[in-house]
Amino acid sequence: MTGLVRRFGGIAGMLAVVLFFAINVPDTFLTLRNWLNISQQISMLAVVAACMTVVMVMGDFDLSVGSMASLSGVVAATLFTQDWSIPAALSAALAVGLLGGLINGVMVSLVGILPFVATLATLTIYSGAAFLISDGRTIFGRDIPAAFGDFARGGPVIGMAGERALVLPNLTLVALAVVALIWLVLEQTTYGRRLYAIGGNSEAARLAGVPVTWLRLSAFLFTGVGAAVAGLMYASRVASANPTQGDALMLTAIAAVFLGMTLTRDGQPGVLATLAGVVVLGVLDNGLTQMRVDSYVREVLVGAIILAAVGFSALGRRGVLGRRP
Repeated sequence: MTGLVRRFGGIAGMLAVVLFFAINVPDTFLTLRNWLNISQQISMLAVVAACMTVVMVMGDFDLSVGSMASLSGVVAATLFTQDWSIPAALSAALAVGLLGGLINGVMVSLVGILPFVATLATLTIYSGAAFLISDGRTIFGRDIPAAFGDFARGGPVIGMAGERALVLPNLTLVALAVVALIWLVLEQTTYGRRLYAIGGNSEAARLAGVPVTWLRLSAFLFTGVGAAVAGLMYASRVASANPTQGDALMLTAIAAVFLGMTLTRDGQPGVLATLAGVVVLGVLDNGLTQMRVDSYVREVLVGAIILAAVGFSALGRRGVLGRRP
């Protein structure tokens, strides 16, 4: 019974959520247009959560991804105001993300600061830098090149709904590409297997010759670059940038990873499970919005569902559920 709970409980919960909204919002929820819209809405979260999975398989996490996303978007937008080309500005923003991930990795793996303390400190630093660069204002309008904003609104046409074309958003394609890359790294390379070994027992991995210090450092590069990519995606989608626009990504990304862990048999992080967690959160938000549930109530409901799912999974792994008296 316990094994069945671990294996199928999360899947049954996902199906129950979809069925609930299909019944309560029958006219729009199950339409292809709505699901394409969901895919675009969750694309930024999918990128950050997939990269967060890389550090979480080692038992670490990165609290600075939200502020790094904001900083990267602000850097690109500020460079646009100085007549930088789109490729140059995007490259600079990605370099900022890479540098931020490097700083986090050095603090955690070389200096030996706990990930919570190190990334909490850099969260404040990156957020302050975003405010300094932007002067605390939103950068928008003619400062943002039209082609940059058009990218988020574009995509290949995959069909028609009446007289309107159905477009697979470019942001969705970017998110799928990042998830596929992270899956290949974690599941199909020696590098990924070593990260899982560190998460299982870092001291045993060290004694086996695994370069734990450098692997931990490199893993934080994924979250830095991933946060930068997500920040640029968000800036493209809204054709603007402000120093707080990525703040919500950090907690939601961690929640998505933990929610995905409830779908695996061993309870370990995995990028495909994380993607499933991202989809669940996106579906919940979309469905509750269509039901016109107040945003504050949505936050309470989503938090309660995540807590219930993780608790249910933990009880299943411990054998509490299904244990014979």
